[in-house]
Amino acid sequence: MRLLKLALGAGIVVAVVVHVGTGAVADGLRAVSGGAVAAALGIGFLTTAAAAARWVVVARGVGLRLGFRGALADCYRAQFLNSVLPAGVLGDVHRAYDHGRRSGDVARGVRAVVIERVAGQVVVVLVCAAILLASPGPARELLDPRTALWAVAVVAAVALGLAPVPRVRTALSALRADARAGLGGRGGPAVVGLSVLATAGHLTLLVVAAGPVAPLGVLLPLLALALLAMGLPVNVGGWGPREATSAVAFAAAGLGAPAGLATAVTYGVLAFVSCLPGTVVLVFGRSVEQPAATPANPTGTGVRAPRPSLA
Repeated sequence: MRLLKLALGAGIVVAVVVHVGTGAVADGLRAVSGGAVAAALGIGFLTTAAAAARWVVVARGVGLRLGFRGALADCYRAQFLNSVLPAGVLGDVHRAYDHGRRSGDVARGVRAVVIERVAGQVVVVLVCAAILLASPGPARELLDPRTALWAVAVVAAVALGLAPVPRVRTALSALRADARAGLGGRGGPAVVGLSVLATAGHLTLLVVAAGPVAPLGVLLPLLALALLAMGLPVNVGGWGPREATSAVAFAAAGLGAPAGLATAVTYGVLAFVSCLPGTVVLVFGRSVEQPAATPANPTGTGVRAPRPSLA
C-alpha cells in the first residue's frame, strides 16, 4: 500500500509536468531568490515553533514531560526527515516513538503526536474551507463541501472496515482519553491558536512562492486549495497532489496552469529550505530532553514523569 501511494504521487508529478511543460518547472526554480530563501527560513522558524509549542501543550496535558527547546529541535528534525524520506510522515513517527521511549510510555508518546498532528490538520481544513467559502469565483466552485464530507466518510469507513475491530476499539478508547486530557482546559484553545498560526505561516510561504502573479484576494483561495491538497497521503516528500491542484486552480482562475505549477515548484523548494536546520539537529543535536533525575530514578530515564501543570 505504501509503495502504491508513492507511485501515485510520483505519477501525478510526472503527468502534470508532461501536460504543462518543463518550462514551468524551470520558472519555479528560477524564482528561488536569496530573499525568498531568507523568508523561507524565517517563516519556517515561526511555523515550526508553533508546531513545537502545540506538541508541548498536548504532551504535558497527557502527563508526559516535554520542554519547548527539545520539542523545537525534534520538530525541525522530523520536518527534514519527512521531506527526504518516503511517505512524508516518518520523521513524525520517529519523534513520537523517541519521545515516548525516553518518557517511559511509548504508546502515550505516539498518541500525543497523533493528537497534535490531527488537531493541526483539522484547523488547516477549517481555515482553508473558510477562505474558499468566503471567496467568490472559480476557487469556490472547485470546492463542494458535501462531496468532501462524503469522501471523508467513505475513507473512514474503509479504514475501519480493514482494521481488526477489537484492536481499533482499544486504540480509539485510549486515544479519546488522551485527547480529552491533552485538549482539555486551556489546552484546547492553545492548540487551536497555535495551529492557526502554523497554517498562516504555510499560506504566507505559498504567497512568497507565488510572487506578484495576481492580487492577494485572487491568489489566497487558490493557495488554500494547494494547502489542502498537501494533506493528502499520496505524495513523495510533499510533491504530487499539490502540483496538480495548483495547476488546475490557477488555470480555472485564468492565471494559467504553468503559473500554478511554477508556484508549487517554488514552494516545494522553499519548504525544503525552511526545514534545513533539521540537518543540524540530525547530525549534532540531542533528542528531546531526558526526564529529570529523581531519587527513585537517578539516571533520569525509563520512568514516566508525573503530570505537570499547564500553568
